[in-house]
Amino acid sequence: MEHTTQVLLQLFLMFAAAKLLGAVFMRFRQPAVIGEILAGVILGPYVLKIVSPSELTMGIAEIGVIILLFTVGLEIKPNDLLRVGGRATLVAVLGIIIPFAGGFFYMRYVGHSTLESVFTGTALVATSVGITARVLADMNILNTEVARVILGAAVVDDILGMILLAIVSSVSEGHVSYLSLGVVIGEAVAFTLVVVFWGSRVVGRIRPRMNSVYSRNPAFIISLLACLGLSVAASYIGMAAIIGAFLAGLAIADHREEWGITERIYALYEFLVPFFFVVMGAQLNLRTFLDRSIIATALIISTIAILTKLIGCGLGAFKMGARDAIRIGFGMVPRGEVGIIVGLVGLRLHTISDAVYSIVIVMTIITTLMAPPVLRLLFKGSK
Repeated sequence: MEHTTQVLLQLFLMFAAAKLLGAVFMRFRQPAVIGEILAGVILGPYVLKIVSPSELTMGIAEIGVIILLFTVGLEIKPNDLLRVGGRATLVAVLGIIIPFAGGFFYMRYVGHSTLESVFTGTALVATSVGITARVLADMNILNTEVARVILGAAVVDDILGMILLAIVSSVSEGHVSYLSLGVVIGEAVAFTLVVVFWGSRVVGRIRPRMNSVYSRNPAFIISLLACLGLSVAASYIGMAAIIGAFLAGLAIADHREEWGITERIYALYEFLVPFFFVVMGAQLNLRTFLDRSIIATALIISTIAILTKLIGCGLGAFKMGARDAIRIGFGMVPRGEVGIIVGLVGLRLHTISDAVYSIVIVMTIITTLMAPPVLRLLFKGSK
């Protein structure tokens, strides 16, 4: 009973602090995710020592990020992505190569190990689909061509980034099999294409049979089954589970209004997603910032992260005109939850130090914090 009470108290404090600080940041028109990460830092083992990441809290956090990417997928229809597929792919590829090179070579230049440099470069590859989509939705411009290119590129970016993360993780564990990596890449590409092209059709055929499910909310249950099932499938073939969750949302997006699941899914989102960011923040060791060199490196890496995305993605969209290219470049800047995931994987594998993890977190916070106001300025007057 005492253990149960302690667990419930921790969950209560995590949720309350996340919502309170999230609301404060939203009051100043900044993403709630920054407040949620800060809540984790304050409650975590390096400040108030109220919350320590455990198997339970980590498990809840992982479910939270799965729900996050599922809800993002619900906002994007497959056909909208396919219409800008070629340009979005070019934007994503250049937005991977240039940031990775920038992060890797700088970290090697200042004396970090090859693996730490590789993980830092991989973190710079990331683009947060969730944060970018939320900003564009708030401005009511999700239906513009520029927004579709940003979202399409962010999806391709995350898929390629997660494949890169799988390769880097295998290298760091010391058992690289090029055949296995080739199979993982082939499975990942095939899995993604199948869901994007045929997922919505399969979901459409399920709709008439939903009444046979004995439940008050059959559509909601089937949606969660699709989310968790594709998350498991993605994880099984070597991709990140969050990609499977995103693709599940994408498959259901065309039927979202018909199924009437939006309110229920977003209620689940409001409860579970903050735990992910709080747990991530709780793992930020503030003692590492007593070293001035770490602060300097974090600021330089953040600058590299911004400029390389702007240059790489902007070049990929340059044929759309300089103004739209800059908009797309900044739309790809926020690293958000994906950058945190990369850093966390490196930390769990003992491949990167607390210092490098802290640098990745700071880079994630800075890129996430600066993107919304810059995007609002760049899109001012757009319809």
